[in-house]
Amino acid sequence: METNGVRLTPEQARSALADTEHVRASAAALSATPWPNWFFITLTLYVAALPIVYGGVVADSDWLLPGSAWMGIMLAITAVYLALFAVAGKEWRAKTGVALRFDVLPKRATVPLVVGLPVLLVGAAFAFRVTGRPVWLIAASVIGAAVSVGFHVAFVRLHRKTA
Repeated sequence: METNGVRLTPEQARSALADTEHVRASAAALSATPWPNWFFITLTLYVAALPIVYGGVVADSDWLLPGSAWMGIMLAITAVYLALFAVAGKEWRAKTGVALRFDVLPKRATVPLVVGLPVLLVGAAFAFRVTGRPVWLIAASVIGAAVSVGFHVAFVRLHRKTA
């Protein structure tokens, strides 16, 4: 392989390949970096509020608020969350030049999150509907917030390890 008329030695070629791999790993680390802190807080609050609001939506009778009010709250917090998600993604892309990507995160961590968190958040609301006990909603809120914080910390560590 020649560059500007100069022949590279095998060691130089290996070094160039190693540098290329380092750039790829750095780009992957950047895209695996946690959300901005303000969005991490927003996400944690949303995950904590969702079981309680969804519990109010699926309750047999009016629980604390009328069912239509719970539905309005659910739509409002989801719309705010999605808007802030878009802002966080745009801010991240402007800051790093890399789009937020989930495919670079370890599957052994993301698959349980993608499967388990919805089961927890929605399942608690149905358990509340069946039993009428709000302890299910409170427990799901606390566990969901803890999972959000735990994943944020794990992603921070992942970023530090690969950066």
